[in-house]
Amino acid sequence: MKKILLALTVLLLLVSGCAKNQRTLKVFNWGAYIDESVIADFEKKYDVKVVYDNYDSNESMYTKIQSGESYDILVPSDHMVERLIAEGKLQKLDKSKITVLTTIEPSLLNRPFDVGNAYSVPYFWGSVGIVYNNEKVSLSDLETEGWKILDNPKYKGRIFIYDSVRDVFMIAYKALGFSANSNKPEEIDAAFKLLQEINATTQPVYVSEDGIDNMVSAQKDIAVMFSGDAAYIKTQNPKMDFFAPAEGTNIWIDSMVIPAESKNADLAYDWINYMLEPEVAMKNTLFVGYTSPVISVFDAVTAKGGAYYGIAAYTPRLDNPLDEVYRYDEQLKIQLAELWIKVKAQ
Repeated sequence: MKKILLALTVLLLLVSGCAKNQRTLKVFNWGAYIDESVIADFEKKYDVKVVYDNYDSNESMYTKIQSGESYDILVPSDHMVERLIAEGKLQKLDKSKITVLTTIEPSLLNRPFDVGNAYSVPYFWGSVGIVYNNEKVSLSDLETEGWKILDNPKYKGRIFIYDSVRDVFMIAYKALGFSANSNKPEEIDAAFKLLQEINATTQPVYVSEDGIDNMVSAQKDIAVMFSGDAAYIKTQNPKMDFFAPAEGTNIWIDSMVIPAESKNADLAYDWINYMLEPEVAMKNTLFVGYTSPVISVFDAVTAKGGAYYGIAAYTPRLDNPLDEVYRYDEQLKIQLAELWIKVKAQ
């Protein structure tokens, strides 16, 4: 009996020692932005432990890393990538360790926020547009009015607008023919006044992620939405379609980056490469609904018989010169946030 107990004790000590020596990768990503089976598969393949935390905005992510929390992978949006680069908070990528760049849609690379993709690799991408009930909203109204349909009294009380400062001001800017990144005082004021007018005229309801299920159940006839959410809504309710106004919109890219403080950079490279392997990227895009940057995956899911065949929201355009990515401008962000509070308070 003593020999058996001794053997069990040795075994427990060995297991404990292995657990202590197991590598850990810390990932900070948006909520509901991955098929969780992918995490388990990565842990098994690389014999590691993944600590996976979520955030709900670029700002909350930034606040946490500013507080001293360290991660090995972040997934910020374009303008936040630009900010993190400027502040020296990211590692420059060793391209010899990244095997997936040639599999990515070329139009998503070498964007102004990270020229040459020196620091970032695309994870998902998409646009901002209008989800509408095709039985209750006139397509001719959308094509004629564009973003200004949000100010059409015909649709009073029938509109959801995503409660996001940059996106609501982008809408107003584009409706008025301005750049989505304008910091000109007269253009900011004009956009502010248009948003006030929309608020008074159609009395939209400002929502966050709850707007997704509400549009699936057709609670409103029009909603400003991210394209990936729109693609999911379409799969659940065929009456819902997606429209991107011709006067321009935001084309966004969420990218994987390695923080300067990463303690496991080599493992972070493994994560980046793994996330964009076709089989893994396929799992993620089917689960999340957002557009994969991997060409072969995109082609497969949009082909006839694919999960997103015929769903316009899954195929954001890349050929409209009026579409823009957001640029980092801290002063502008603060100014617009203050004005947005005033719009909602009227």
